[in-house]
Amino acid sequence: MNTPINLGEIVMKRKRVYEFDVIIMEDESGGYIALVPALPGCHTQGDTIDEILRNIREAIELYLETLADEEREELLNQRVIGVQRVKAIA
Repeated sequence: MNTPINLGEIVMKRKRVYEFDVIIMEDESGGYIALVPALPGCHTQGDTIDEILRNIREAIELYLETLADEEREELLNQRVIGVQRVKAIA
């Protein structure tokens, strides 16, 4: 739980460290795109791997800030169990 800590006039929430699976793809126009399967709509882009990792970390943190505690716990209980390449005829 994020129980607030009252330090006089300063109220702080305890922070937890979370880990997420991130998919990084090359962008056809150059650079990279990253997305987080466990967080629908959480994605970003960057020109280098270092930039994309910084950007996706920030995107995850901002995404988590928008969630109520119940929503956060529900999403964080989901796990990616694998990525498979699937052929399809079109």
